[in-house]
Amino acid sequence: MVWTPRVTVAAVIERDGKFLVIEEDTGDGVRLNQPAGHLEAGESLECAVRRETLEETAHPFVPSGWLGTYLWRPEAADAPTFLRFAFVGEAGQPIPGRALDEGIRRAFWISADELRARQAEHRSPLVMRCVDDYLRARASGRPWLALDALYTHTAIVDTHHGKQ
Repeated sequence: MVWTPRVTVAAVIERDGKFLVIEEDTGDGVRLNQPAGHLEAGESLECAVRRETLEETAHPFVPSGWLGTYLWRPEAADAPTFLRFAFVGEAGQPIPGRALDEGIRRAFWISADELRARQAEHRSPLVMRCVDDYLRARASGRPWLALDALYTHTAIVDTHHGKQ
């Protein structure tokens, strides 16, 4: 049997010392997360993070770099493993009147300290890990990984944005 993790993308977006997060309904109750979701068939990782951010926050997202890759599995014995590709970038202003995805209660800005104080509400431990990695990289002057380090073969045709 071939083991296959669930591929997800996430956007780590900071503005004026605060991070854009979402509040969403889950099977475990209301949780906080970065704008994030699953990679869809025929979609590049970059297009997936643009789409998910827009769908969950109504903010257009322009990735400027790749923060890192994270492998995580919840503690339940039958839980799937998640492979998360986290991106950094800029969010535009929210599009007026744009509905958020089903299950997303709201998108809002929160400081790292406020987010850390609410860890019991996080969707996964990756929420704070990504923010901490972002802050460490920024403080050390480490540049983000270039987006062109994520190659998408021409056989992948992005059905959401008409590009690879």
